[in-house]
Amino acid sequence: MSTAAAVHSLWTTAAADPISKIDAPRIEYGQLAPTLIVVGAAVVGILVEAFVPRKSRYYAQMFVSAVALAAAFAAVVALAANGYATTKAGIAAMGAIAVDGPALFLQGTILLTALVGLFTFAERRLDPEAHGNRVDSFAAQPASVPGSDSEKRAVKAGFTTTEVFPLLLFAVAGMLVFPAANDLLTLFVALEVLSLPLYLLCALARRKRLMSQEAAVKYFLLGAFASAFTLFGIALLYGYAGSMSYATIAQVVDGTVPEVTPALADTMGNDALLLIGAALLVMGLLFKVGAVPFHMWTPDVYQGAPTPVTGFMAAATKVAAFGALLRILYVLLPGLRWDWRPVMWAVAIVTMVVGAIVAITQTDIKRLLAYSAISHAGFILAGVIAANPSGISSVLFYLAAYSFVTVGAFAVVTLVRDAGGEATHLSKWAGLGRRSPLVAAVFAVFLLAFAGIPLTSGFAGKFAVFKAAAEGGAVPLVVVGVIASAIAAFFYIRVIVLMFFSEPRPEGPTVAVPSPLTMTAIGVGVAVTVVLGVAPQYFLELAGDAGVFVR
Repeated sequence: MSTAAAVHSLWTTAAADPISKIDAPRIEYGQLAPTLIVVGAAVVGILVEAFVPRKSRYYAQMFVSAVALAAAFAAVVALAANGYATTKAGIAAMGAIAVDGPALFLQGTILLTALVGLFTFAERRLDPEAHGNRVDSFAAQPASVPGSDSEKRAVKAGFTTTEVFPLLLFAVAGMLVFPAANDLLTLFVALEVLSLPLYLLCALARRKRLMSQEAAVKYFLLGAFASAFTLFGIALLYGYAGSMSYATIAQVVDGTVPEVTPALADTMGNDALLLIGAALLVMGLLFKVGAVPFHMWTPDVYQGAPTPVTGFMAAATKVAAFGALLRILYVLLPGLRWDWRPVMWAVAIVTMVVGAIVAITQTDIKRLLAYSAISHAGFILAGVIAANPSGISSVLFYLAAYSFVTVGAFAVVTLVRDAGGEATHLSKWAGLGRRSPLVAAVFAVFLLAFAGIPLTSGFAGKFAVFKAAAEGGAVPLVVVGVIASAIAAFFYIRVIVLMFFSEPRPEGPTVAVPSPLTMTAIGVGVAVTVVLGVAPQYFLELAGDAGVFVR
C-alpha cells in the first residue's frame, strides 16, 4: 500500500463521522446581555461616525452611549433579581464567563461609573467657545500635529472628536468581561479590549496636547510590557495544567484532577511552571491596579490624559482589575495561598506607604490624586489578602465607594480653569473656598472620603477591609494601613486648608459654570459618598450576599 493510499484511507476514516465530533457552541445570551448590549452599542457608535452628518454626531453618540449603559445596568439588575448572583450562579459561554455575585456586583459598579463618566466626557460648556462652536475636553483633530495648520483649520471648522464615545463603550465592554472571565484566554482578550481604547483616549486632550500624547505613549509601552508578562504567565500555567479553565487549573494545583494522563503527570510535578506562571499573571494585574512597584505609569498618565478620561480610567479600571485579581487568587490559585499571601503582604505594605509618602511632595492636583489612587490600591489589597468571605465582600464595597468618589473628584478638577485650560497646580487652588465656596466644599467632601474620615464612604470602606484583614490574621498589615491612612490624611487636609484658609490670588483661576451633565456627575459622587458613609449597612449586606464565587 503506497503512502498516498495510506494517507487517503486515514482521511476517509477521519471524515466518516466528522460533524458529531464538534459540538455546536451553547451561548446563554440572556446571561451575557450586559456585555452584548455595550458591544452592540459600540458598533452602532462606529456606524454613527460613518453615516451620520458631523453636526448631529455628538447628540447621536451621547444618546446611544447613555441608553446602552443604562440598559446594560438594567440587565445586570434583572440577572441579580433572577437569582444569578446567588442560587442560579453558574458558568456561561461554554466555560468562558462566570455569572455570579462578584461578577454582577462589579459589572453594575463599572456600568454606573461609566455612565457618570460619560457625562464628564460630554461636557461642552467649560472652555470658552472657539469660532462660535462649543468645545469639549478632546482635540478637534487628534491625527494632526499639535499647533499645525490642519489642527487650526479643524478648530475653526468646529470639528469634535465624537469617536471618544464608542471608544469608551469598547473599554467598558472589556471591563465587564475582565472580572467575569473564567478561563485565561478570555481574561487576556478582555484585558486587551479594555486597554487599547484607553491608550487612545489618553492621547486626545484638547489643551496640553504634547503632554497628553506623551502620557499615552508611556501608558501604551508599559501596558504592552504588562500584557506580555500576563500572556507569558498564561502560557506557563497552560503548560503546567494542560487547560485554560480556572476550575481545571485549580484542580491540578490541588491534586484533585479526575483523570491524569502521562503528559499531565509529567508537568504537574513541575512546580516552577506553576509558581513562575502565577507570578507573571498576577504581575500583569498588579500593573493594572497601579500597585507598587508596577505603579510608575500612574502619575504621568493621570496628569497627561484629558481629565474626564483620567476620572473614568482611575475608577472603572481599578474595579475591573481588582475583580479579576480576586477571581484569580480565590478561584484559580486557592491551593497556592501560602505562596501568594506573603508576596501580597509585601506589595500591599509598600503600596500603602509609598503612595502616601510620595503624595506629600506633589504640587499638581492630578498627580496628587494619582498617588492617592496608588495608596488606595494598597488598602484594597489588604482586603484581598484576608482570604476569607468578608475579604471578598469588603473589597467589593470599597471598590463601589471609591469609584464614585474618584469620578466626582476629577469632575471637580475640570471646573477650576485659567487661560491655559485646567489650573491643576496646587498654588492656583489657594483661596478657592472664598472665590467659589460650593465647589471647594464639594471637593473637600471628596478629599475627606479619600482620607477615610467617619461619615464618608471612604471610612466605611477602609473599616470593612481592615476588619476583614484583621479577621484573616493580617493584624500587622492593618497597623501599617492605619499609619499610612494618617500620613495620607495630612495631604488631603493640606489641600482643604489651602482652599479655605489662604488668601486668593488676584490672578488666580476662575471656576467655570458647568452644564447639567457635569453637575449630575458631581452630584451623584457627593450623594454616594454621603449615603455610603452615613448608612452603609444595606450596601455592605449587598456586597456580602454577592461575595461568593462560583467554582
